[in-house]
Amino acid sequence: MTLSGNDPTGGAGIAADIETLISLGCRPAPVITALTVQNTHNIQTLSPVDYELVLYQARAVLADLPVAAFKIGVLGNVDNAATLHELLLAWPNIPVVLDPVLAAGGGTSLADEELIEAIRELLVPLTTVLTPNSHEARRLAPEADTLEACGMALLARGCRYVLLTGGHEPGAEVINTLYGNNRRLESWRWPRLPDSYHGSGCTLASAIAALIAQIQPPGSEPSLLSALYQAQQYVWRALQTSHRIGSGQLLPNRLFWAAGDQSCHD
Repeated sequence: MTLSGNDPTGGAGIAADIETLISLGCRPAPVITALTVQNTHNIQTLSPVDYELVLYQARAVLADLPVAAFKIGVLGNVDNAATLHELLLAWPNIPVVLDPVLAAGGGTSLADEELIEAIRELLVPLTTVLTPNSHEARRLAPEADTLEACGMALLARGCRYVLLTGGHEPGAEVINTLYGNNRRLESWRWPRLPDSYHGSGCTLASAIAALIAQIQPPGSEPSLLSALYQAQQYVWRALQTSHRIGSGQLLPNRLFWAAGDQSCHD
């Protein structure tokens, strides 16, 4: 089940989640949390869906389908954060991947300080894998003075793992770092690609959720580490084969394998 906002370009948000989940062998159950006016340049308007409607959407599906993972993206407001807190407490055995979307790729803020605090206090403690970029990690853990300290501070708030992505940091490589069990567990290095991309964070979080949903037995750490690596590999290939449809950011090619390229599964 993916709970996120609608992007009318199809490049990010719920459309990106659906495309990713299908690409990696899952059936998506999309719950809309917000409507947006946006294009490949930036978001102009964000309108949250009423919190009761968000809850009713999710409950109707959960009463009927065997949901194997939650993926959470744009929330829209504090009411929706509180609603998802209630939802996650009611279904505590379903793993949660939280992409703490605080700003659009074009720079528009999508979360004020009140919403950031709600994410920090209500959702992070119930999260299995948190996927902040470096900007989001610093805003969620303002008490920390380094990115490693951010990762540790977010673990201390209760989430099981933090995959801190390094795309916004300088360097010839993008370094993504995993924190868990009160320490840094793993780092992965990916060649930096030259462009900027619309929906890369959505793609990563959805890929992780898709692969976690298929882990047997659930909760196995070696299997989780493998899922996190495969998700990053999938995203890197989707970005490497991205295409320019509009005049702004490139859109990831989440179905690159349909052209016969199976390298993400090598």
